[in-house]
Amino acid sequence: MYMVNFEWYRTFVAIYQKGNLTKAAQELLISQPNVSVHLAALEQYVGDKLFDRMPRKMVPTESGRQLYTQVIGSVENLTSIEALFTKKALVKRSVIKLGAPIEFFYSEITPNLNKTTSQIHATFGLAKELTQQLIDGDLDFIIASQKTADHKQIVYEEILKENFIIIADKTLDIKVFNDYIEQENFIEAEQWLLQQDWFAYSADLAYIRRFWLKNFNKRPVLIPKYIVPNLITIIKSMSEGSGISVVSDFLAKDYIKEKKVISIWNGKAKAENTIYLAYDKSKISNQKIEEMKMLLDSN
Repeated sequence: MYMVNFEWYRTFVAIYQKGNLTKAAQELLISQPNVSVHLAALEQYVGDKLFDRMPRKMVPTESGRQLYTQVIGSVENLTSIEALFTKKALVKRSVIKLGAPIEFFYSEITPNLNKTTSQIHATFGLAKELTQQLIDGDLDFIIASQKTADHKQIVYEEILKENFIIIADKTLDIKVFNDYIEQENFIEAEQWLLQQDWFAYSADLAYIRRFWLKNFNKRPVLIPKYIVPNLITIIKSMSEGSGISVVSDFLAKDYIKEKKVISIWNGKAKAENTIYLAYDKSKISNQKIEEMKMLLDSN
């Protein structure tokens, strides 16, 4: 035996309600011959006649009336569900193609994703790569830690100031280090730091080097114990284990507030950086710009 087709039931209900094949076909937006085919197939399937054919009217038989009572609820429910999904499919959502460092996306954008009605297509990568994709038109916006695009249409809007700080696991005894800092004995303070187990973002000590140059006027001479190319993972690792690292303050703020890690030193001089929202003003609508800024709103 072959499987019953839902369209046969839909056609049957339309004939029952409209009273003839022509009006049923108009209701279903199909041809009258197709209506006849559906009805014939259903009658063959149930093994009984469902309508008596009158000159201008289809009169339900007793079997037809019984079948209608049994299926009308299901047919109406399925039809309404189908209409709902069709309506949703027809709604055209705008798309925001955003490039960002994965840590920034996780920390600053993820909490706000429910504020937007647009589809968010995220791309993660380094500033240079993301900038080129912005210039090529593959991205609508990027989160940039520096202005690298020499392009008159690219706009950079400041969204955040980040400071690089030294943090560590909460079990680390920092009394000796604090004494060195209080005494402004930065030589001994540096030596103490160099003796710790370091997490680094990369082998070239990118963030650590920047902090060292600002506060010790030289490059750090250390070999990290762990190299992990994700600052959020570094912070989380320290919160559950041990170690020390230089990270961005806005990434660590919640961990520090919840006392999962400790802030050791902000430096005698700020190792500061500006983070920008960048976009091509000739290609992006004001509506998208406002929606993007809403995603970046920390309030």
